[in-house]
Amino acid sequence: MARPRTPLLSRDGIVAAALALVDAEGLEALSTRRLAAELGVSGPSLYNHVATKDELIDAVVDCVVAAVDVSAFAGLVRSDVGELGGIGGIGGIGAIGDSHETAARLEVSQGANQLGDGIRAPANVAVNAAVNAAVNAAVTTSATGEEPAWREALATWARSYREVLAAHPNVVPALARGSGRRPAQLRIADAVFGGLVDAGWPRREATSIGALMRSLVIGSALGSFAAGFPADASVYAGVYPHLNQAHLLAEHQREIDDRAFEVGLTAVLDGLEMRLAALRAGELGGTRG
Repeated sequence: MARPRTPLLSRDGIVAAALALVDAEGLEALSTRRLAAELGVSGPSLYNHVATKDELIDAVVDCVVAAVDVSAFAGLVRSDVGELGGIGGIGGIGAIGDSHETAARLEVSQGANQLGDGIRAPANVAVNAAVNAAVNAAVTTSATGEEPAWREALATWARSYREVLAAHPNVVPALARGSGRRPAQLRIADAVFGGLVDAGWPRREATSIGALMRSLVIGSALGSFAAGFPADASVYAGVYPHLNQAHLLAEHQREIDDRAFEVGLTAVLDGLEMRLAALRAGELGGTRG
């Protein structure tokens, strides 16, 4: 059987070649003419698989982010956090540890009935204390008795996301423009948002958390803080006294950038745990829904 005069094209092959070109030379180098030359075909033949350059860029970006791990969000359940809501917007606790709440109220109420009406007021205080204790236990620990499962899922996602982008840094500017219609990015957004809501975060909070984490990762991937400082000590000498060691930063770029990301990630996750505590205590208003 005679071989075809021109190479057989497939969408996957085109995207793979485009990604290789972007990795090597950046997004600016990508064009249908240049890609056709790399593939040994005519430019118009590409349009049977990708209609425009923008569609091609979307496909390249989506190919990259498809490797991001969001599997941990599938395991989140409402018992980890519960559903915040109730009095004053977030003043009460909705569906957190319903069995714990029922048991606590029943136990104290029975005690109140046995002792008479005079005990009912302090008994109500005891009910609230017991319920709060049960809620705190349900919210602050995962099934393993360690940190909240939603926190573990966010950390795993963020680290995976950053690792994937570190392997293909030239796609980050296109990624920063948003998800658009890219299927892999939309699947990630769906998994993260759905997982957080399933874990009990209010929908508005889950949206904010997803946006926050994405900004942290993409900001970290856009460039290196350490590499931005010239290695020439004379640049700083006598002019910038507090930067007398800045010329050494580039030499330790990976270590510094990795540490900075982990510091930021830990700070964000710690802050979210404190925010959740404030939501439970009813200290934050206007966040329901």
